[in-house]
Amino acid sequence: MLKLTNVHCGYNGDFSLRNISLEVRDSEIVGVIGPNGSGKTTLLRAITKVAALRQGSVIFDGIDLSAVTAHQLAHSIAVVAQDMYIPAGMTVEEFVALGRIPHQRRLQLCESRRDKEAVREAMELAGIASCAGRDVQALSGGERQLAVIAKALAQEPQLLLLDEPVVYLDIAHQVEILNCMRRLRRKKNIAVLITLHELNLAGEYCDRLVLLNRGAVQAIGRPQDILTAEMIEQVYHTRVIIQNHPLSGKPYMIVAPEPTII
Repeated sequence: MLKLTNVHCGYNGDFSLRNISLEVRDSEIVGVIGPNGSGKTTLLRAITKVAALRQGSVIFDGIDLSAVTAHQLAHSIAVVAQDMYIPAGMTVEEFVALGRIPHQRRLQLCESRRDKEAVREAMELAGIASCAGRDVQALSGGERQLAVIAKALAQEPQLLLLDEPVVYLDIAHQVEILNCMRRLRRKKNIAVLITLHELNLAGEYCDRLVLLNRGAVQAIGRPQDILTAEMIEQVYHTRVIIQNHPLSGKPYMIVAPEPTII
């Protein structure tokens, strides 16, 4: 579905991604991990054309995105960015309905039946339907993030890009949001590219991981191939112990503290 080949990208000659090549397949959840400053957010911005490519190509569903307008892109790719602006005075349903804008005709004054159906379905998939009539600004942090995801789903995308969607949330809301990603894969066949700091959650929920380090791909593979003690120490400069989760069998890491000096 999505293929990046030899992508180089950056901002005004400062930070840049170098020689990034990766693929995201249909109905796949791919996690992008790496230390702060490794290029995770820049990677998503390169895909959505917010950050201009200096070299390489981004192909989506066989089409080079350099030839696609932002409006056309929004028909197939939805983005949940960090610190997304949420207007005041809107109900959750009204906010989610903003996701239908790419599908509406110019000067369209009311939602079509399909728009209303897509909004309802998006709220149900995100688990936020019970909050439809509430002021979006009055929601908790986790509920607000689910509303933002529902807005993205209302676009009816084939690919969903999420930039640190669970940061600052408690573990219950983190799990709720990542379970939502699994529901999307199962019910709508949506592919997901998600950046995460929480390595244990990345290992548990993602089919494959892309490990970035200083703007380059360090490794790509299954969680059990990426989340190894050697790889984590090399990239994060932190000693960890890797075990298998007792229920899922996925890799689970524990930080190895420095020995106490008495």
